[in-house]
Amino acid sequence: MSTTTLDPLDSLLFSLSRTLCTPLAVFIQLQGCLICLTLALGWACAAYVRNREIKRMRDSVKRGNSFAFLCQDIMELEHSNQAKLPRVSVIMPLKGFGEHNLHNWTSQITSLYGGPLEFIFVVESTEDPAYRAVSMLLSELKDEVEAKIVVAGLSTTCSQKIHNQLVGVDKMHKDSKYVLFLDDDVRLHPGSIGALTTEMEKNPDIFIQTGYPLDLPSGSLGSYCIYEYHMPCSMGFATGGRTFFLWGGCMMMHADDFRLDRYGVVSGLRDGGYSDDMTLAAIAGAHKRLITSPPVAVFPHPLASDLSFSRYWNYLRKQTFVLESYLTKVNWIMNRALFTVHCYLSWGFVTPYLMAMIHVTAALRMYIKEYSVEETTFTFGGLTLVGCLAVCTIVELLSMWNLTRIEVHLCNMLSPEAANLSLATYNWGLVFIALLVDNFLYPISAFRSHFTQSINWSGIRYHLKNGKIFKIERSKDMGPIYTDLGGKHLGKKGAPPKLSFLSSLARSLAQWHQPKKYDS
Repeated sequence: MSTTTLDPLDSLLFSLSRTLCTPLAVFIQLQGCLICLTLALGWACAAYVRNREIKRMRDSVKRGNSFAFLCQDIMELEHSNQAKLPRVSVIMPLKGFGEHNLHNWTSQITSLYGGPLEFIFVVESTEDPAYRAVSMLLSELKDEVEAKIVVAGLSTTCSQKIHNQLVGVDKMHKDSKYVLFLDDDVRLHPGSIGALTTEMEKNPDIFIQTGYPLDLPSGSLGSYCIYEYHMPCSMGFATGGRTFFLWGGCMMMHADDFRLDRYGVVSGLRDGGYSDDMTLAAIAGAHKRLITSPPVAVFPHPLASDLSFSRYWNYLRKQTFVLESYLTKVNWIMNRALFTVHCYLSWGFVTPYLMAMIHVTAALRMYIKEYSVEETTFTFGGLTLVGCLAVCTIVELLSMWNLTRIEVHLCNMLSPEAANLSLATYNWGLVFIALLVDNFLYPISAFRSHFTQSINWSGIRYHLKNGKIFKIERSKDMGPIYTDLGGKHLGKKGAPPKLSFLSSLARSLAQWHQPKKYDS
């Protein structure tokens, strides 16, 4: 066979492929396989915990408990037991108004909790679009729920969200035993508040009860990146009990911890606090307090239909920025360790796929140009590594699919009155792309947060010093018109005219009255 002169680019490609078969390169590629399998194992364990709850509910139904989605023992619904339930204050800090907010708020205030329950919606000002939307909702339900809107004013020493939460705590009922903080993008199940309260009553040592969202991607790459970002974190919340993780979207605590400022919860949040969950998790760790996450605390989280990639990037920036805030030296060390490990594992996950592309491209060029193995000194060891990575990736995606399938089923069982969620809307090709994109961008976002020490959150720029907010800048022209995962309208300069907002509100009201028409 006659020899063929190698194209310079092909020669470089084959040389790279050979280099990627050296011991260090092989280690990096095998490490990527190990990361995939570790994620798959974690999701399998989380799926086991969630599936165990599904089986428990099914067994309860077979024993005659038609209300297994509300409680484990039907006797808990007896009037004598319901009359003993403690008062709970639900505090919801709001910012803007989005396409899913009205549905989420309705799921929160129409809870089937049998004890005394009050809802406190807290906004920065009456100019916030959320103020008008909540006012309309409460006017329709004024005789059915105990709810009110509180105007908190501007924060000066902490983030606006934390400021709203603390103002809500000041306004809660004096007899409330527990306080539940909810984000406005949380869609509760009818029995969620009851389940959280039951666990708090069973174990008074619980400091905080939490849960985690099940993202419902809208179809854009940005929404799938957010889904992928949350999935590894979901392992830490699917323990069925004790956890070291905390999600600020759902936190139930003892009301007296705030009234008495136990463990410095109020001062820790108020004096320079940026992230509510990271601050409270640090306090729990410092004082060895218990955080738990019951297996039923998984909540549907519909993402905005127009969630752009830039909005995903803003969200990722806010998530990485929380690692720059801290309370104590120990907290700082833990955040630095988390920063380092996450960045290393993120790029350790992505790098093998870049190497695999070189191996596959080299093999294809050799086949297309009909080069002989002797001419290229091509090694098939690279393709063997590609095959290992492909198998590990398939196992990982199957495990992610299985956990999502089980959580979708669990959510459907916990909300039998709602339109069923479905896996059919998930695009697993985009999920794989999101895995690569999100893990590639995470270290970039983390390093940017570390070196800038400032973040624009909903039009407010926070500056950190020694882990705490020391400067807050506000400007009408600062920040986007739409923000957050729900694509909420912030009522900023340059926003759509009032008619657009009212049209959106009218559509949301229609969606609330006929959810199946709009959710299908």
